Amino acid sequence: MAHWGSRHWGVRGAVLGLGALWWWAVLRLLATPEAGALEAAVAAGGWGLSVLPVHCVPKGRARGVVGAGRWRKVWGVGKAVSRGMVERRG
Repeated sequence: MAHWGSRHWGVRGAVLGLGALWWWAVLRLLATPEAGALEAAVAAGGWGLSVLPVHCVPKGRARGVVGAGRWRKVWGVGKAVSRGMVERRG
């Protein structure tokens, strides 16, 4: 049976390895005229994964979720703001 720490290092090792592979592809694309489709695919795929929202959860399950009308109330949409300088109309 594996110890929890060994699994954690396995994940870190995989992330570091994939990060190194991505940097290799990007640097090879920039520095070498022979770079081709493989390097471009690795670089584009790594970038695509970086913009993937992997930490999103449904609003109902999120901790510390802000209520639906809270920001409208705080910012005073449709009313004069507390300093009296700006009035927003909906």
